Amino acid sequence: MKRIVLLLVLTWAAPAARCYPSGFVSESCADMTPNHSAAPQTAATPFTVSAERSDPAPGGQVTVSLQGPSSGPFTGFLLEAREPGGLPAVGSFLLGSDPARLLTCFQKPNSAVSHSSASPKTNIQVTWQPDPDRTVGAVQFHASFVQNYRTFWVGVKSPVLSLNGSRAADAGTQPPGPTPISNDGCGSTKLCFSQPPNCNPSISSNCFFTSAKLLTPPESGVRYELSGPGEGYIAFGWSDDQKMGNDDIYICGLSSAGNVDVQRAFSVGRKAPNVQPKGDISDIQTSNQNGVLTCTFTSKNNIFTSSSTNFSSNTLFYMLLAYGPSANGIIMEHQKAYSSSQQVALTSPAVIQSDGKEPMIRAHGCLMLLAWMTLGPLGMMVARYLRRSSKVKMFGKDLWFVVHVSMMSFTVATTIIAFILAFSYLGGWEYGVHPVLGCLVLTLALIQPILALMRCTPQHPRRFLFNWAHFVII
Repeated sequence: MKRIVLLLVLTWAAPAARCYPSGFVSESCADMTPNHSAAPQTAATPFTVSAERSDPAPGGQVTVSLQGPSSGPFTGFLLEAREPGGLPAVGSFLLGSDPARLLTCFQKPNSAVSHSSASPKTNIQVTWQPDPDRTVGAVQFHASFVQNYRTFWVGVKSPVLSLNGSRAADAGTQPPGPTPISNDGCGSTKLCFSQPPNCNPSISSNCFFTSAKLLTPPESGVRYELSGPGEGYIAFGWSDDQKMGNDDIYICGLSSAGNVDVQRAFSVGRKAPNVQPKGDISDIQTSNQNGVLTCTFTSKNNIFTSSSTNFSSNTLFYMLLAYGPSANGIIMEHQKAYSSSQQVALTSPAVIQSDGKEPMIRAHGCLMLLAWMTLGPLGMMVARYLRRSSKVKMFGKDLWFVVHVSMMSFTVATTIIAFILAFSYLGGWEYGVHPVLGCLVLTLALIQPILALMRCTPQHPRRFLFNWAHFVII
């Protein structure tokens, strides 16, 4: 029993104890987040990532510099090169004399760089070179900086560097960006939808924001604003319901060249939307500054959904908001999506609230993890290892049996609650593998207590039927 308790303690304590002053942080390659018991900083970072082409020839090398103030040096870092909006690392790094080490990320050797010691640093310089067997039009360098165990910044980005010309996102060479987007006028002159609720994109860089303003004569159309931190794209859509499918969508995302562009699309079911011609869209202004994508434009297109063929400005729609990564200008599955709590019309300016169902699906996932990664395995381990070694009684029964029944009962109850939350979130049946597996798990979980109530005594000649059924269903 002591060994089992010690094993469980070590298993749960291990994630909190992971800290790598030596720089072996390959498990953080995807999200670049240190495994520290703290959240990343949201304030403006004091560190910068810059890149300069040291060799202008195609396939030439790039010098990448990580810099910090002498008053607040960094002790750890992680650096990767990615295509704008993409996830896997591209190219490879070469080291100089700085205290750094090469890492293998995404099964690609030398595709990332990290610190080799916890000594204070104010400047790190490395060399990056593109893959000889792959053509990359633009690259952006991502870095995470660690000052101490609880103070770190994640996803600090360099300007997008075009490998076919000059720097693609250099503020000195880009045309002026759009008028700064803010929540001024929300509820009085324009519809606004944001996450977190009521955030102001002109103040917070972590604000996902969209607005729609119906223009008045002599102007016509709808003026849209879209802003948010994005690895690839942010998008909003008009819908007849609160789920994806038959929606009129506008996308503010990175193109294959690393520039920000506006696309119009129409979604059919729960799959990638079909890109449509822009139609009557004008006055497009875009920018990508410090990892925040912004797009403003005027559209005279009618909103088209499955039930809005006869569109008017008084037609009611739900508003959807989503963001996610992209690859070579093609959007991938969104990381998160939000829908308005009620239908709205362009003629009625308002501050739109989210439907609030996001916590429900998170609770579903947490409960299923609790049930089948903690309670269920713990109940089975107790029955497997303690039934013959423990003679302690509780309520007239063996202690292992009481613990086993309690753990498995909590597992079934937690599964039922998680199942109800999922159906409440979706509002009905959703086709796919995941719902089928969920129903199968729930069915098998419900069979177990029914079998337990019908089981005979251990000495009964047909006890083996229960034993085999109990074993197979588990």
